[in-house]
Amino acid sequence: MKNWSIQKMVLTAMLAGVAGALMSLEFALPFMPPFYKIDFSDVPSIIALFSAGPVSAAAVEVIKLVVKVATVGTNTAYVGELANLLGIALFVIPTWLVYTKMGKTRKAVWVSLLVGIIVRTAFACFCNAFITLPLYAKAMGMPLDAVVKMVGSVNPSIKDLTSFIALATIPFNIIKIGANYVIGYLLMDRLAAVRPSFKFIYEGKNA
Repeated sequence: MKNWSIQKMVLTAMLAGVAGALMSLEFALPFMPPFYKIDFSDVPSIIALFSAGPVSAAAVEVIKLVVKVATVGTNTAYVGELANLLGIALFVIPTWLVYTKMGKTRKAVWVSLLVGIIVRTAFACFCNAFITLPLYAKAMGMPLDAVVKMVGSVNPSIKDLTSFIALATIPFNIIKIGANYVIGYLLMDRLAAVRPSFKFIYEGKNA
């Protein structure tokens, strides 16, 4: 934090506000559980990570949750917000470590984001099976099997927890995280092209 400039703090705050707004603009996907919603709130976090560093990205992730809950509340009994909060470290740490280990090049950005997709999807599988789905079922006053059957009404191929993970959790997270990462990268690449202060992403300079 001692190396944080006013510019970096302002950038983090602005990106956090945008992320909070984007998190509220969510929509469902066909054949997915009703509590699985797509949003693009990770896009500002990607920009924060590669333009201001891991602390900034983590701050954006935390603040966006506060903004979203404070403005529109929750439609998942806070289970979705808990999952997002638990996933912050698994978004920031692996992505940043791979990026720095590979020398902060353009290739390092793509590889680090790919690693991030894999790690976060794997975490989502574990989290859904052992944390968020049981908590969601408890919050709704329903047994876990009833939650799975409820999902089965949207996708008849889902009949148990295993098929839920395989046919809902994995594809949903790959789609959501992948879309956010690709859009975040493209925006960041554009910023690097038009604003010199962002070019350190590919030149190996420190954030």
